[in-house]
Amino acid sequence: QVQPVESGGGLVQAGASLRLSCAASGHSFSYYFVGWFRQGPGKDREFVAGITWMTKTTIYADSVKGRFTISRDSAETTVYLQMTSLEPEDTAVYYCAVRARSEYDIKSALGYAYWGQGTQVTVSS
Repeated sequence: QVQPVESGGGLVQAGASLRLSCAASGHSFSYYFVGWFRQGPGKDREFVAGITWMTKTTIYADSVKGRFTISRDSAETTVYLQMTSLEPEDTAVYYCAVRARSEYDIKSALGYAYWGQGTQVTVSS
């Protein structure tokens, strides 16, 4: 089974950029759809971005479209989330997750079976 491990979070000012990494442990990300979610203070966990395996097709939440870019390396060991023009509203714990239940909508956390521990992103105004 694959275990995601996130890194790259931190404290930045509004307008800055950050790149989050999600490394695969135990198994590569091959064959899997991988997504990023986030959970802000007092908020529900929400879908941020996702990427397919073979075609590397991407999907984004409207709130991050045009600012965030998800990608995966050719070795299928790491998935990245490049975040630009960060806003205070982007403050959250960011989680990487591997989708394993196709009966759920792609943006539903219920469809993801393997989760990382999360990495904190704080954007100050």
